[in-house]
Amino acid sequence: MSTYSSPAKVNLSLRIKGKRADGFHDVDMLMAKLDLVDELDFHNSRTTTLLCDDPLLPTDGNNLIIRAILEFEKHYGRKAKQRISLTKRIPWAAGLGGGSSNAATTLLAVNEILGTQYSPEELSEMAAAVGSDVPFFLNPVLSRCLGRGEQVRPLVAYAEWTSPIVLLKPQFGVSTPWAYGAFEASRRLREVMYDIQTVRGLRLSNDLERPVFAKFPILAMFKMWLLKQEGVQAALMCGSGSCMFALTETLEQACRIADDAKQQLDPTLFTYCGIVNPQ
Repeated sequence: MSTYSSPAKVNLSLRIKGKRADGFHDVDMLMAKLDLVDELDFHNSRTTTLLCDDPLLPTDGNNLIIRAILEFEKHYGRKAKQRISLTKRIPWAAGLGGGSSNAATTLLAVNEILGTQYSPEELSEMAAAVGSDVPFFLNPVLSRCLGRGEQVRPLVAYAEWTSPIVLLKPQFGVSTPWAYGAFEASRRLREVMYDIQTVRGLRLSNDLERPVFAKFPILAMFKMWLLKQEGVQAALMCGSGSCMFALTETLEQACRIADDAKQQLDPTLFTYCGIVNPQ
């Protein structure tokens, strides 16, 4: 058995530049990994199967892990034959990239297990065919991601940039295709702060807050609540949501905010306190 960690990501910034001819959007994103991780166990097997401890998560071709295996097999020319067990800690439909991370980790794992020695460029090509965010997770350092997200440019000058973070996710999720599709026709809500926030040289904003907050105003309320908490340097929605996050001065502040959120906002919230871009 071989075990691999699969990290979540946070969109420190997500700007939409326009609609592409292929139906996707051109984006300009700042992405960084978190110390929140799923775990994948790989076993040699007669066939490829996926098991997951979350019964609500699909384990067929709708899961990006299976899509990653199929894409790898197209290049490999034979079956990978792996039994994969996924321990899920990253909430899905949250904007935290759990599925994309799982897919990238799968590509890295089978490349190592099978000894195929595909180059980073070849793996990146496979990753981009699986999903827009997947290439980032092949080397999840703080990066600027362009195109539809598959063009990953590490920010060397900010390699050691890090921050405590608190995550708040309600029980519902948000569909990423819906969020992008609703962007053009969406409008800002009054009394909600959408302005760019700056934290130690990085400019933070998320254009998808506009459509998502209009449909789920409780997320806008979470953001405004976070901005009022002691020690918060910035608060935003992550990706297409529904996870909200705040960057804080200390990890203790992040944990206190998580506790207060469950008491004051919603006792059923998923909360997590950790580190952005852990060194």
